[in-house]
Amino acid sequence: MKAREEILRRVRSALVADRQGRSSDAGGDQGKKDQGTSRGYAHTRDLPDRLALFVERVEDYQASVIRTRPDDVAAAVAKSLVGARRVVVPRGFNPSWVPQGLDIVLDEPALRADELDAVEAVVTSAVVGIAVTGTIVLDHTAGQGRRALTLVPDVHVCVVTADQVVGDVPEAVARLSSSVNAGQPLTWISGPSATSDIELDRVEGVHGPRTLRVVLVG
Repeated sequence: MKAREEILRRVRSALVADRQGRSSDAGGDQGKKDQGTSRGYAHTRDLPDRLALFVERVEDYQASVIRTRPDDVAAAVAKSLVGARRVVVPRGFNPSWVPQGLDIVLDEPALRADELDAVEAVVTSAVVGIAVTGTIVLDHTAGQGRRALTLVPDVHVCVVTADQVVGDVPEAVARLSSSVNAGQPLTWISGPSATSDIELDRVEGVHGPRTLRVVLVG
């Protein structure tokens, strides 16, 4: 028997068994309705040191991380922006986090693609960080700017606070429910932009910044 025929035979057998099972259930308990699957599992995950794991996983994606205290954020941002002078800072970004001496470019009115391309870096905050996956999520509210700001400049510096870092994806999704309900777009960032061809040659900066630097506060 060919593999295709064997697969189809198994599918037909499974369908017959399913129909028989449904018929038996209906005969024995016609008043019983299907029960929905509980989705309340694994919303939180206990980790011995979620911040250390977050740093490890972010760095696995070839991004860099600077851990700093709340009073030293501006200095850490300045260190992350070394070599960049013209920087986009979105509305609502914490002004105490902005280092002195930058040529700040405002996105008001919205910068054209060629104007964004001429900017060397963008600095944003975030809404959630995920320890297990090393992912940062932006919902593009205050301090994060529109999505294009984090896709065109070559360097993205993102400030994440310790209280924003959760253990795993289900907990992040739960935190993002208000953003989803408000219709906010979400950008999930796992390292700098990169892709690989069939020979696994890695190319960075194809559809976003080739450099991601994270400032972790706390």
